[in-house]
Formats: sequence, C-alpha cells, structure tokens
Amino acid sequence: MTSVSESLKQDTLRLFDIEKEVVVIPNFINIAKEIRTNPCPRDLMAETGERIVTHISNFRKVKRISDVIEVFYRIQMKIPAKLILVGEGPEKEAAEQQCKDLGIKHKVRFLGNSLDVDRILCLSDLFLLPSESESFGLAALEAMAAGVPVIATNVGGLPEVIENGFSGFLSPLADVNTMANSAIHILQDDTTLKKFKEQARISALRFDENKIIPLYENLYYEVKKQN
Repeated sequence: MTSVSESLKQDTLRLFDIEKEVVVIPNFINIAKEIRTNPCPRDLMAETGERIVTHISNFRKVKRISDVIEVFYRIQMKIPAKLILVGEGPEKEAAEQQCKDLGIKHKVRFLGNSLDVDRILCLSDLFLLPSESESFGLAALEAMAAGVPVIATNVGGLPEVIENGFSGFLSPLADVNTMANSAIHILQDDTTLKKFKEQARISALRFDENKIIPLYENLYYEVKKQN
C-alpha cells in the first residue's frame, strides 16, 4: 500500500486497521511541461505594475475561499494587485458576495472552470491555498513548477510540499493576518518576487516524474520478489 504523504499515511494508520506496510511515495509532475517559452499576456488580467494572486480549487468549504479573499483584501491595501479565482463549487456565490461586501469586486476575476490552468499560472505571481486539509497539495506543486510561490496552511501534506521560507510560506489554519504578511513580503519588490519564483521551481524539482516514477517501479519489483 502506498500513500502520497507522511501525513496521509499517519491518518490512514490511525483510522484503519492496517497490518501491511504503508510506503510513502509522493505525487509527481512533468516539470518540463510546466516550462513555458511563450510570453504570458498579463495585460489581459491586470494593469501594468499590479501583482496577480491566484487560487484554483473546487470551491468547497474545506478550501476556505473566504480566507483567500480576506488575505487578498489585506494584500491589495498594501500592494496594487488583482485576484484570479479559478473553479466552480458550492462556495462560489458566497465568495462573490464577500467581494462585493469588501468593495473589491472590481479587483477579482471569477473565471469558472478552466482547461488552461498552465496559462493562468504563467500569469501568476502568488498562489493562495489556505485549506483546512490537503492529503498532498498537488495544486501547490503545480503552482511551484510554474514558478509561482505558495502561501498555504500548515496542514496535511502541505508542509511536505512547500519549503517554508523558500518556495513560499506556511501559516496556522485561519491565520489570515500571517498569510497576508507573508504574501506582502514576497510581493513587495521585484527582486524578492523573482527570488521566490526561482526557488519555487527549484523546490518543485523534488517531485519531477523522473525522480518519483522509479520509486513506484522499485516498489513493484520488491513486492513481486516477495510473492
């Protein structure tokens, strides 16, 4: 049996009576596919000088979309920015109302479901993922592979994906002030942002398919030998 994170492994062992060994092998990604050679048309989403903050999910309560908006609200008070929200789900209507109530509707783009996530990440400067739980955090990894640093909660498998202070920052659940301050630190100037973007790509290399697939192959051959 395999698990995509140590966190999920421990949850599985706690909740189920499993006698066999659980081997942790993380999710993987094709890093080469995430490298874009074409320029990203940022002017379609933001004015010159504005940062682009992104969140992609299924808009369920566990994703805490309200925290995404609260964090962005604090960011845009300090730094010119736009928020791109990608996805559909039960919390979307409440999120739209929250943006109206905070007076930031004109700074938020709701794109719905999109098949062109790579292009959206190419435009992005920062990815927000304040979830209540994540077994791994594939969305965070995809962002990092595209050179987008991540602000996320210190839950589930996220600390195994995001290197705190290197590829982004981890914060306690629901701590929107800390998340906003971390975001502002990354976005405050071009030099800092460029550094975190480069570090996000470097960090994502740990999960390249060329490194992870052999782990599955080795496990397969080990199990085959035992049987």
